[in-house]
Amino acid sequence: MPRVLVVDDEHGVRESLRMLLKDDCEVVTASDVEQGLRAIAETPPDVVLLDLVMPGRSGFELLTEVASSDNPPAVLVLTATRTVTSAVEAMKRGAADYVTKPFEVDALRIKIRQLLAHRALADEVAQLREKVAGRERLGGLLGRSERMQETFHTIRRVAKSRATVLIRGASGTGKELVARAIHDLGERSGQPFVAVNCAAIPENLIESELFGHERGAFTDAVERRIGKFEAASGGTLFLDEVGELASGIQAKFLRALQERRFERIGGREPIDVDVRVIAATNRDLERDVAEGRFRADLFYRIHVVPIELPTLPERREDIRQLAEHFLARGRADAGRGPKKISRAALAALERHSWPGNVRELENAIEHAVALAEGEVLEARDLPASVARSSQTEELRDGVRSGRLSFDEATRGFERAMLLEALELSGWNQTRAAEQLRITRRSLKLKMDRCGIEPPGS
Repeated sequence: MPRVLVVDDEHGVRESLRMLLKDDCEVVTASDVEQGLRAIAETPPDVVLLDLVMPGRSGFELLTEVASSDNPPAVLVLTATRTVTSAVEAMKRGAADYVTKPFEVDALRIKIRQLLAHRALADEVAQLREKVAGRERLGGLLGRSERMQETFHTIRRVAKSRATVLIRGASGTGKELVARAIHDLGERSGQPFVAVNCAAIPENLIESELFGHERGAFTDAVERRIGKFEAASGGTLFLDEVGELASGIQAKFLRALQERRFERIGGREPIDVDVRVIAATNRDLERDVAEGRFRADLFYRIHVVPIELPTLPERREDIRQLAEHFLARGRADAGRGPKKISRAALAALERHSWPGNVRELENAIEHAVALAEGEVLEARDLPASVARSSQTEELRDGVRSGRLSFDEATRGFERAMLLEALELSGWNQTRAAEQLRITRRSLKLKMDRCGIEPPGS
C-alpha cells in the first residue's frame, strides 16, 4: 500500500486527511518539520502533503532537505489561498504540485493518485535502469558493446565450472579483472585469489615464487617460504603473462597443474593443493609453441577455455561509459574535479587510437581530473596525444568545409605528428626521428619550420 506523510501543525487538517486517505494509503502524520524529517528517515513515504507555514521551522526547510535526497518522495504543498505565491516558489524548489485550503476532496484525491502513479512509474524506470546497468557491469568490468556482452556471458558460464581458463588480450584490456570476476562468481569466491605477474619476476626467482622453498635450500633461503600455489590452495591462482615463463619452469608448472601436487625447492615431501588456475597472456602462444619457446603440452593444458578480450578500439561504443566511470571515481578519490565531460573532449576520446587500451583511457581521465579547473572536463585537459586526435579530425573538417586550405591542413597535421613523436620519445630527437622514419636532420628542419622548440629551451 502506498505511504503518505501529512506534515501540518493543525490537528484538524491532519485528521481530515488521514480519514480521507486511509482506505487507499497508509497515512502517517507529523505536526512539525522535525517530526516530519524523522518520519521520512524511518520509512520514506511515496508522497508528502506539506504545509509551508508552521511554527518553528518552515515547510520550505523540509522541502529543501527532501529535494536534495536520493530518490525523494513527491511533495504536494498545502496552502491557503492568500499564500499561493509561496506555493509557486515551493514548486520552483522541487515540490510537485499544490492544493489550496479548504480542500476540494475529489481534486485532492486525483492529485494524490497522479503523484502515486508517477512515483510508481519512476520506480519502475529506476529498476529497469538498474537492471540494464547490471547487464553492462560484471565485477570491475564495464561494457554495453556486443563484444563485451559476449565476454560477460562466457565469464558467467565458465565461473560455474572448474576448467582452466586462458585469458588472451593486449596489454591494458583488463585480463586480471576478468580473472577476478570468474573467481568471484564461482564456488571459490570465499577463498584466496592469488595473482602472479610472471613477467615481473626474475627467472632465477620464479620457481621459489610459485612453489616456495625450505630453509637452507639455497644461499639466501634463511627460512621456509610458502609459494603462490600453496597460498592459493582452495581458491584461484592467476598467472598473468604466463607466456613469459622460462622453459626451465614450464615442466614443473605443467606437472603441478596435472597432479595438483608439487614439492618446495629443497623439500622432499609432496604438497597437495586444490587450486583453480587462470592464466593470461598478450603473446601469440601458438607461434611460441611452433618456434619452441613454449611447451605444446603446457599450452593445451591451459588452453581449455579461452577468453579473447577485445581492444578498446574494437569496442568504441564503450568509451563514453568507461570515461564517465573513471571520471566519477577520480572525482571521488580527489574530492574535487569536473562532473561531466564536454562534447569536444568526448569526441577526442572516441577518435583516439588507444594503443594502451582501457588502462590508457583510465590514465588519461586521471590526468584530466588533475588538470581540470571547472565543472566540465574539456579537451584541453586531456593528455596532448589524446587531444590531438580531436585536432586531426578538426583539420579534416576544416578542409571539407572550406575553412582551411589543403596546405594549411597538411602543415597542421605535420606539426601534430611531430609533437606526438617527440612526446612519446621523451623529446629525444634521435628516437623521434627513428619513429617517424626520417633523419634527425630532417626532423630538426621540420621542427624549425613548424616553430616547435624542446621544453625549457
